[in-house]
Amino acid sequence: MRLPVKPIQTFPTEIKLHQISNLLEISFDDGNTYTLPCEYLRVYTQSAEAVGHDPGQEVLQTGKEQVTITEIRPIGNYGIAPTFSDGHDSGIYSWDLLYKLGAEYHTLWADYLNKLEAAGVTRTQPLKN
Repeated sequence: MRLPVKPIQTFPTEIKLHQISNLLEISFDDGNTYTLPCEYLRVYTQSAEAVGHDPGQEVLQTGKEQVTITEIRPIGNYGIAPTFSDGHDSGIYSWDLLYKLGAEYHTLWADYLNKLEAAGVTRTQPLKN
């Protein structure tokens, strides 16, 4: 799902991957800390595979309930590129995007669940073509 992201003037001070609970914890220098489920990060990837190259080309990500992060690569001084257990590794998560995903978690997660319901699928089901 395509997300508009505004630039922020804060940077991470710590990033922790909690492998047992499948959570990514990210603390920012403005004092905010967000704990983000791997599934949530996977379904909100901004890679072209998921959002396309133009508006309207988005592909609803389904069947990601059990996905985990197996590796995190730094991308310059502006973000990370996680590798997910389903093989997805082309999404770049900028600090701006991670901050937005943390600050707007409840709204964005509810929006995702509503889109699944509208498509007639659950979190564990793949979308049928």
